Amino acid sequence: MTKVSARVGDRARARSAARLAAVQALYQQEMEGTAIAALLHEFHQHRLGATIEDVEYVDAEVDFFDDVVKGVDARRAEIDALVASKLAEGWTLDRLDRPLRQILRTGAYELLARADVPVGTIISEYVDVADAFYAKREKGFVNGLLDAIAKEVRR
Repeated sequence: MTKVSARVGDRARARSAARLAAVQALYQQEMEGTAIAALLHEFHQHRLGATIEDVEYVDAEVDFFDDVVKGVDARRAEIDALVASKLAEGWTLDRLDRPLRQILRTGAYELLARADVPVGTIISEYVDVADAFYAKREKGFVNGLLDAIAKEVRR
């Protein structure tokens, strides 16, 4: 492997770790009502790249993590309306599991605000995040819903 391809692989892993951490941070924020500044500080100091219960976590791209967490928080109403518009009739965002809500919010944020990241990468990454929490059915749901959002916001 060349130095360039190793750096690209490291960056991809760091972004994957940032996405998973962003979902976890936003879940914690929803559960506990933690202020965003305090939440970011906690994750910077104690979670990103840390070893917890003998498991070493990959260093996350901190700036990317911060952008996703702050962006979802700042645009939550817009994001929630967008996600809700893609749910089946009779379904609301509140009916979804909290982790699933955060996965969809973070994915929708990237589709809206991170034109530098390809649609396929975003959808694939959040399907992988869903895989950490759920079975096949939920992964398909994440894939389909983010694809529908992408078709609307990334014309």
